[in-house]
Amino acid sequence: MSTMVAETFDCRVAFAEELLALARADERIVAVCNDSVGSSNLVAFAKEFPDRLINVGIAEQDMVGVGAGLALSGYVPFVCGASPFLTGRALEQIKADVAYSETPVVLCGMSPGMAYGELGPTHHSIEDLSWLRAIAGLGIVVPADPAETRAAVRWAAAAATPVFLRIGRFKVPAVNGEFVFGRASTLRDGTDVTVVAAGTMVSRALAAAEEAAEAGVDVRVLNMSTVAPLDEEAIRRAMRETRGIVTAEEATTTGGLGAAVAAVVVAERAPVRMRMLGVHREFAPTGSTAFLLEHFGLTAADIRAAALELAKGDG
Repeated sequence: MSTMVAETFDCRVAFAEELLALARADERIVAVCNDSVGSSNLVAFAKEFPDRLINVGIAEQDMVGVGAGLALSGYVPFVCGASPFLTGRALEQIKADVAYSETPVVLCGMSPGMAYGELGPTHHSIEDLSWLRAIAGLGIVVPADPAETRAAVRWAAAAATPVFLRIGRFKVPAVNGEFVFGRASTLRDGTDVTVVAAGTMVSRALAAAEEAAEAGVDVRVLNMSTVAPLDEEAIRRAMRETRGIVTAEEATTTGGLGAAVAAVVVAERAPVRMRMLGVHREFAPTGSTAFLLEHFGLTAADIRAAALELAKGDG
């Protein structure tokens, strides 16, 4: 077995570099942040385009409102802030000023999930997918690696639609998927069990699939980078062609990716078993991000175990 460790990347760096490249080509591109120039990796943007970066301070509701106003004035605003504060404090503005008003704002939730580790549940953004999935007219994109992050940023800048980009801080390896809004990317085909993953869980799902293969279980891996609208046809194919579905997300399972997939399974009355891996309605203990992912059963070994369980027909 190889002992080589894959190179990992902070997707915020890819986000910042792509945003800067877009801004050089299009003077309509602007950034709005909540005293998060550093944590949103906007230092280079601020240096090159100081008059196109608006820092509203710790005022997330104002930040989203300012972004909506800029969009209505013909700009393409990327509204950037730590995901727990952008989505938690400004949820009403996201609903009313952006989604309901059909205002083309790109909301960028930085460092989501449990990226802030030891800072605890006040800084963890595990509820964001659930909150935002409940809002009509809002696209939700969770890139899995730097290349997909760059592609999602380019798409969002041109899409002219309300969208939320969940930009990870926890370093991940490249997974080499192809980003198409609204469509899942099949990173590995398989006939026994399907793993549907998003964001930081995608590379872990691929590692789990390789480990499962050693046990004779053929695992399909779907990168569900668009959580809303969900690629329901990819789920239907998984229900027809494999014997079980495992979902994996760095988020609460209450209303997130797993719940979205389960809704399709229930609606189709499909005789397929499911396991939803994520945070099951509880607050995290104190610990690093890596510790917390292990604590909540979000390692490659945990995904592998769930896949093997379903393949054997247990449960």
